[in-house]
Amino acid sequence: MSKKALVIIPTYNELENIQGIVPKVLEQDPSIEVLVVDDGSPDGTADAVKRMQVDEPRIHILERAKKMGLGTAYVAGFKYAIEHGFDYACEMDADFSHDPKVLPEFLKAVQEYDLILGSRYIEGVNVVNWPMKRLLLSYYANVYTRIVTGLPVKDSTGGFKCFRIEVLKAIDLDKVKSNGYAFQIEMSFKAHRNGFKIKEVPIIFMDRRVGVSKMSKKIVYEAVWMVWLLRLRAIFGRL
Repeated sequence: MSKKALVIIPTYNELENIQGIVPKVLEQDPSIEVLVVDDGSPDGTADAVKRMQVDEPRIHILERAKKMGLGTAYVAGFKYAIEHGFDYACEMDADFSHDPKVLPEFLKAVQEYDLILGSRYIEGVNVVNWPMKRLLLSYYANVYTRIVTGLPVKDSTGGFKCFRIEVLKAIDLDKVKSNGYAFQIEMSFKAHRNGFKIKEVPIIFMDRRVGVSKMSKKIVYEAVWMVWLLRLRAIFGRL
């Protein structure tokens, strides 16, 4: 029986992007299915996904009543992947900042490793169309995370990644409470502390072409304190 991969795409007001990104993801490999986790988008994102479902059984949707955050959306998607017998679960943005053409490379790498990270910083700096302030914030956030947690990766805050389902089963998903940058750090850190093998695959990150970024000061502050909390929990065996 061939192995199945679920690409989880959280959405909030992504109508302009979702109708383009989902078909691009599906065309990369017949083993790929898509789960859109929509947080009650008032722009009709969920309705657009349902229209696509009519002709494509590989498209799935989880609708949530309100905006609940990126981390909880991915946790819901991970639980869906486990419950429905998927072998791999991938994270991906809806806004074309992550190139779907990289997915086959992820699926190849995850045959040998447990967690694949799409890395913007493993081969220099590969970010396009970001203002310098945001680029520096992202780059040094990763340096800071590496120093504080000891997580041996160059890009721990990126949201383009692929897990073996065994990794997700080994992590108590109900204890994952963070969102944004902090969520990405927390998941990779817990995978590392559980002894799973991580590999970074170089990607080029393209800033969104349409729609509105969900970045906020709250997301940045959460990441600042979360890395210390993770380190302390690891020291005291509370992960």
